[in-house]
Amino acid sequence: MRLKNLKELSKRKKIPRKATPKSLENAALYYLQRFSSSSENLRRVLMRRVQRSAHHHGTDLEEGTEIIAALIKRYNEVGLLDDAQFARARAKSLNRRGSSVRAIRAKLSEKGVAADLISETLKKLTDEDQNPEFTAAVTFARKRRIGPFRADDNRVELREKDLTALARAGFNYDIAQKVIEAETTEELEDEIEQNIKGQD
Repeated sequence: MRLKNLKELSKRKKIPRKATPKSLENAALYYLQRFSSSSENLRRVLMRRVQRSAHHHGTDLEEGTEIIAALIKRYNEVGLLDDAQFARARAKSLNRRGSSVRAIRAKLSEKGVAADLISETLKKLTDEDQNPEFTAAVTFARKRRIGPFRADDNRVELREKDLTALARAGFNYDIAQKVIEAETTEELEDEIEQNIKGQD
C-alpha cells in the first residue's frame, strides 16, 4: 500500500513556479552558472518556463517574452553571454573529442548560434591546426578503435565497416579513407603534428 502511494506521488507533476522578472533572472543566472550558453539557447530555456507558467498560472506570454529579451540584452552587454566565445569554445571542444565539421555545425545550430557565426567559428579552427577535420577523424578512429587502431588480424575484413562509421560521423570519403588505410597509428600522429607545427 505504501509503495502504491509513493508511486502515485511520483507521478504527480510538480506545479511550476510562477514566472516573474525575479524568478526568470534567478533561473537564468543559475543556468549560466552550470552551463555555457548561446543567447538563443538561454532564451529557449527561459521561454519554456514562461510557457509552463502560462499554463498553470495564466502568465502573459508576451510579457514573459519581453522580460527575457531584456535579460538577454543586458547579459550580452555585461559579457555574461557572448555567442562568439560560446561558439568558439564549443567548436574547439567538439573538435578535440572527434566531431566532424558537419557534426559541429549541426550542434552549434541546435544551440541557436547564427549560421554566419558558425561559419566564421569553423574557419577559426584552422588557427591552431591546418587540418582540424583530419585530427578529429583520427580522434574518432582512436575512440572507436577502428582502422589502424584495430588489431591487425581483422583490419582488412572490417575496412568497409570502418569507412561507414566515419562517413556516418560526418567525415568525407577522402579523409575517412586516409585514416582507415594508414599503415600505423604513428603515421597519423606524425601528420597531425606536422599540421599543428605548420601553424607556428
